[in-house]
Amino acid sequence: MKQVEVTILGQSYLLRCPEGGEAQLHAAVAAVDREMSAIRDAGKVKARERMAVLAALNLAYQLAGRPAPSAEAPRGAGIPDAGTDDARIDQLVRRVEAALGRDGQLL
Repeated sequence: MKQVEVTILGQSYLLRCPEGGEAQLHAAVAAVDREMSAIRDAGKVKARERMAVLAALNLAYQLAGRPAPSAEAPRGAGIPDAGTDDARIDQLVRRVEAALGRDGQLL
């Protein structure tokens, strides 16, 4: 595992990622940062934890609306196929819960 430093909403994080997965990680970080920035810029939500949850829900909703990957799609292109939309959302929720860690706060 490689460690990569990223910035989300102006705060730096040191994340682990598999060798060769840096580009996909940076794309995911950019999407999260974009979503959280849009929520912050709208001015209705102030708490970073709430922004993170709303951003995660927005991204999960967008993911659920995408068509399932075709059999011809190369492995590793975009989001890995985790089966049904419900399974992918469950997988995302588990990853968010794991990121929240022991104290229940992401940021």
